[in-house]
Amino acid sequence: MPTEQSSLARAPWHVTVLTIFPEMFPGPLGASLVGTALAGGLWRLSAVNIREFGLGRHRQVDDTPAGGGAGMVMRPDVLGTAIDHADATTPGLKRIFLSPRGAPLTQAKVKELAQGPGVMLLAGRFEGVDQRLIDARQLEEISIGDYVLSGGEIAAMVLIDACVRLLPGVLGADASLEEESFESGLLEYPQYTKPREWEGRRVPDILVSGDHQKVATWRRAEAERLTAERRPDLLRTAKPPNRDP
Repeated sequence: MPTEQSSLARAPWHVTVLTIFPEMFPGPLGASLVGTALAGGLWRLSAVNIREFGLGRHRQVDDTPAGGGAGMVMRPDVLGTAIDHADATTPGLKRIFLSPRGAPLTQAKVKELAQGPGVMLLAGRFEGVDQRLIDARQLEEISIGDYVLSGGEIAAMVLIDACVRLLPGVLGADASLEEESFESGLLEYPQYTKPREWEGRRVPDILVSGDHQKVATWRRAEAERLTAERRPDLLRTAKPPNRDP
């Protein structure tokens, strides 16, 4: 018999994005399955304009870097007030700063975040954020890759999309999720569909053989081959193949 707690519906996964460009949201997140899930209430999105907490007549959110140098740095007092306001509105969210110096975003991290109540994402701009803000508000720094963007908004969208598609009811195909790239620690095997032959290229015979065990073995071998060619670093931590009949 299910417990009272397990019988209750899960609260929608919530995202709060702190940005100086709130008009960028939902953007692409309002389209396709993720957008349908947003419209259906499976997850919620709040875009908080940092400039509403800015200083003075011009709502200043940044200043010159201590010690000199080019560019501007986002102020800790402004961001601290914005974070505190957002936290009071929706408490308990994981606080994340999208930063090129952060830990790489992995599928394992995405699954961890998707299982929680939601995330508060700080989308930085200019030359960065005052370190005191990161320390005082205990922001976890996450990077989506070894390159630099104009700001953290696009990086925030990447993280949100990766998490939302894992929420129950968004994709509706658990088996499909399990076979995607990185779920086994390997890159995904090649995919084929109809027609059987196209421009002289045929779907591999084994995929239409009807032998599910041989198909599974072929897919694993192809995944290992592609991973060895393109991401050999992943082979060290890849999960062993499923031996279930």
